[in-house]
Amino acid sequence: MGKDTLNEAVLAALDSDGKLSCAAAFRIAKELDVAPLQVGQAANDLEVRLNRCQLGLFGYGPKAEGRHKIVEPADDVEAELAQAIQDSQSDGKLDCQAVWDIAASMRIPKMNVAAAAETLGVKISRCQLGAF
Repeated sequence: MGKDTLNEAVLAALDSDGKLSCAAAFRIAKELDVAPLQVGQAANDLEVRLNRCQLGLFGYGPKAEGRHKIVEPADDVEAELAQAIQDSQSDGKLDCQAVWDIAASMRIPKMNVAAAAETLGVKISRCQLGAF
């Protein structure tokens, strides 16, 4: 798979604002059998901004107005989920990949894990697309 193919896929997946959603980036990674980080790097090289993070952390509105993220702290965090988050932390942070893994293993939406992390005061780091 060549760089041109990846770049073409990124450009073809842009939304009406010229941005690449997290979901579209992961779809490209799967279709082209490349790491999500490669898609994120291609977007960066093309000066394409990522938006609509599947964890609700960025890309939903102006950051300057504090409307960039949609994730909210969960009202309650079940003990099993809290333990999974605690066990998956590294240096007091939870990697994006760990959020995806917890969600898959517990069969819950990724956004629920992100909301639980917000409640527990655990910062999510190391975006798989390289956004943060």
